[in-house]
Amino acid sequence: MNTMVKDDTGAEQISDEDVVYQITTFGADYTVDGLINRFDRGDIYRPDFQRNFVWTLPQASKFVESILLGLPIPSVFLYRDEESQQHLIVDGLQRLTTLHGFFRGLFPGSDKAFRLKGVKSRFEDRTLQDLTAEDQRRFVDAVIHAMIIQQAAPHGDKSSVFHIFERLNSNGTPLQPQEIRAAIYHGPFQELLGHLNQNTAWRQMFGKVHKRSKDEELILRFLAFNFDYENYTSPMKLFLNNFMEKNQNFQLVSENHCVSTFVQTIEAIESALGPKAFRISRSLNAAIFDSFAPAVAKYQTFSPQKIQKAYERLLKDEKYLTFVSKATANEKNVEGRRKLAFSAVRDAA
Repeated sequence: MNTMVKDDTGAEQISDEDVVYQITTFGADYTVDGLINRFDRGDIYRPDFQRNFVWTLPQASKFVESILLGLPIPSVFLYRDEESQQHLIVDGLQRLTTLHGFFRGLFPGSDKAFRLKGVKSRFEDRTLQDLTAEDQRRFVDAVIHAMIIQQAAPHGDKSSVFHIFERLNSNGTPLQPQEIRAAIYHGPFQELLGHLNQNTAWRQMFGKVHKRSKDEELILRFLAFNFDYENYTSPMKLFLNNFMEKNQNFQLVSENHCVSTFVQTIEAIESALGPKAFRISRSLNAAIFDSFAPAVAKYQTFSPQKIQKAYERLLKDEKYLTFVSKATANEKNVEGRRKLAFSAVRDAA
């Protein structure tokens, strides 16, 4: 059973202390061109692969140089999904994305040629095609060792894979929770979150697209609180994981219902409150958002005047402000702010 613990910063973490996993691993060796072919076929996948690339050009160039020099490189970890038999990248996203980009000639996430920088003079400013024939062969024939992970138990619970991601990404640039969910629960619902994230009213309200998917996580949070609140238990991270899994292929809530609920609600709120909605300081307050937006959706209170009236009432309520500023994932605080928000919107309606 997963429970909640606090890390040394006070942030919520999912504890797997009482869970016993049955996970098998085995090694597999792939040549670089073999990996690229598997990428392009979708046998190995990485959700939103270019957007999640965070290495700089010098970092990526040094990695390619290591391969060209015949130096050893770390193994990558792939998780095999039993249903699809696809392999998702657990650890090694930056390395594998770099390989793909250099092989195809474009630096990941851009339309610029991938020219090596900050490397030995014989490789400096060269693309793969600019290298000697010997170096090209050395690159495409290089062997990348992969550890393949398969989970046998607990059955039907991918939260353990979430732990694997967190543990293997504890160094360097750690993946954020929504980036991990995008990998584990890859599918139609995850793709919809990306589509909803482009909504004009939402972009006005949130601001520029977040590089680490915080905006998509808030959309997920709205949908989870709107359609699955009765199953809420802390930690928030686990609640969102569970909703992603339950609705991975729209098993719980249809695509059309998700779209209409989010779009109508967000457009109405943005029209009423403007781009500064959900802010009691500089940043958008997720606790105000996850209580007020579902209330608007519940009562379909799309009148700008009524939305503004309810919102202003809440921001004058000391209890509500406490619920949205302290221990915001605590079950009593979640319930407390939700009741006050629903009452304010209901009365305004």
